[in-house]
Amino acid sequence: MKDFGAAIGLAFAIEGLLLAAFPALMRRSMAEAALRPDAWLRAAGLISAVVGVMVVWGARALF
Repeated sequence: MKDFGAAIGLAFAIEGLLLAAFPALMRRSMAEAALRPDAWLRAAGLISAVVGVMVVWGARALF
């Protein structure tokens, strides 16, 4: 659970940095995402989740 909390905190930090550094790009990205069909967003979310789990698993196995 400690790792989960750290991962959530890191996700917030990265998103916050992107919003602070590139507000126009983030706004445009969100507007484009709103136009995508639900199936596309669902597939992108599932792929991102799987890649994220693999990265965490790999990092923990190597270090």
